[in-house]
Amino acid sequence: MKVVLFCGGLGTRIRDYSESIPKPMVNIGYRPILWHVMKYYAHYGHKDFILCLGYKADVIKNYFLNYNECLSNDFVLSEGGRQLSMLSSDIHDWKITFVDTGLHSNIGQRLKAVERYLDGEEAFLANYSDGLSDLPLDRYLEHFNKSGKIASFLSVKPNHTFHVVSTREDGVVTDIQHVLQSGMRINGGFFAFKKEIFQYLYEGEELVLEPFQRLMEKEELIGYNYDGFWGCMDTFKDKQTLEDMYTQNKSIWEVWKHQAQPQKSTVLV
Repeated sequence: MKVVLFCGGLGTRIRDYSESIPKPMVNIGYRPILWHVMKYYAHYGHKDFILCLGYKADVIKNYFLNYNECLSNDFVLSEGGRQLSMLSSDIHDWKITFVDTGLHSNIGQRLKAVERYLDGEEAFLANYSDGLSDLPLDRYLEHFNKSGKIASFLSVKPNHTFHVVSTREDGVVTDIQHVLQSGMRINGGFFAFKKEIFQYLYEGEELVLEPFQRLMEKEELIGYNYDGFWGCMDTFKDKQTLEDMYTQNKSIWEVWKHQAQPQKSTVLV
């Protein structure tokens, strides 16, 4: 299945980084979070990507045009540096389509802008490109396919430490509890769509507002509840949390490391 990645937003809530680079290019370890998302999908066999570009699109393009496999793979250098033998590889079998979807476009507009690149596809995947998870994607897709519905999204518990409050009209508090005990769930930013999604998406609309309302009215939208690991890089604190997990070798989202298969290729340098 093709994977549509929304990576054109301004990232205003992580401004310290996104003033110089787009939010999906903020690093977790040696690689940007966008790479981690793509590596996740590639692990499950989905290696045909469509990048919906906008803010600082040139940074993302140049990153892949000048991609250095050696940063995250083992290799052997021989013949005085004339031959480089990669012991593993990241993106040699990925196909990446780069599409300018507008500087200020919302998610719905960006999806609409790449509709022509999904021609002939019965279904496809999509992602906000700022969240990581160890979600078993094959099980998620099995659930989606069995449902027969048009759209599905990952439903997760919030990972922020705030409290949910209920009050009367006069402001008197009737209930307050930690969000994790409230039963509240949020959209985790992992999607699966059938091609019919475009029949529900009109010009200028945000994806999860009007289109999702229409889908709900037709009972064509399902959520997949998942209580495993999910983390979103929305703020500097989120970035630091994911970075700490990576440096402590607790990067649960790196599902590809559990079943890594060695690959070997040789290039001349």
